Amino acid sequence: MANNILRDKSYILALEIIKTYRNLSINKKEYVLSKQLLRSGTSIGANVEESIGGQSEKDFYSKLSIAYKEARETNYWIRLLKDSNLLEKNESESLINSCDEIVRIIGKIQSTLRQKGIFK
Repeated sequence: MANNILRDKSYILALEIIKTYRNLSINKKEYVLSKQLLRSGTSIGANVEESIGGQSEKDFYSKLSIAYKEARETNYWIRLLKDSNLLEKNESESLINSCDEIVRIIGKIQSTLRQKGIFK
C-alpha cells in the first residue's frame, strides 16, 4: 500500500490516544472524559480510511470532513483534560500538536478540492 501521510499520522495519533486512555482510566480513575477522547481520537483514522476507500469524490470529501470534525473534537477533549490537570503538559502538548497537524492537512486537502471547483 502506498504511503499516505494523513493515514499514517492519524493511525499514530490513535495509538497515542489509546495509551492516554489507558493511563487516564487505570492511573487516574477517569472514565468519562477519557472515553470521549478515545472515541473521537480513534475515529479520525477510521474516517480517513473510509475516505480513501470512498466510492466517489463526494464520498471522499464527506468522510474527510468527518475526520476533520473528529480531530477538532479530539483537540477539545485534550485541552479539557490538560486544563483540569488530568493530563501532564508535555503529554497534552504532543497530542495537541498531532491533532493540529492533522487538522491542517485535512483542511489543505479540502481547500484544494474547493479551489478545483469540486466542492463548495
